[in-house]
Amino acid sequence: MTEITIYSSNYCPFCIRAKQLLGGKGLAFNEIIVDGQPAVRAEMTRLAGRTSVPQIWINGTHVGGCDELIALDRSGKLDKMLAG
Repeated sequence: MTEITIYSSNYCPFCIRAKQLLGGKGLAFNEIIVDGQPAVRAEMTRLAGRTSVPQIWINGTHVGGCDELIALDRSGKLDKMLAG
């Protein structure tokens, strides 16, 4: 089973796009909202080394943000990650 975690904000168009891409593939994901949660955002920053949202992990591997997710999808590498 694929485990996907996405740190996001309710007001971020890149977060919305990333969630649409994942949802369009029929994937469930664990969404962690950072809005108004400085400790949660700090944890995300510590884990990702980045302060921007979204930050996405697939099966424990940090894939980056929306642009990186889209690039993985376009290259066909996302489906391979999801398959195993």
